[in-house]
Amino acid sequence: MTCRELIDFLAAYLDGDLDEQRRSVFEHHLSICPSCVDYVKSYETTVALEQRLGTAAGDELPEELPEGLLDAVLAAVRSEKDR
Repeated sequence: MTCRELIDFLAAYLDGDLDEQRRSVFEHHLSICPSCVDYVKSYETTVALEQRLGTAAGDELPEELPEGLLDAVLAAVRSEKDR
């Protein structure tokens, strides 16, 4: 499994929706790729923060976002695409 494939299966993995073989391959990749371990932790933290803020399930974001937040998110997305 490549890093890109790991990202494609991340939500299914966290939801427990991967079959046993795919989950095993996913977890093997995590055992040899510290960057993906960091990415998964960051993703889990983001989801938890989103839920704490009440923006899960389609709630609208506040009109004004903290300065630099949108730029940081866009930079992270661009960086991920470059992987």
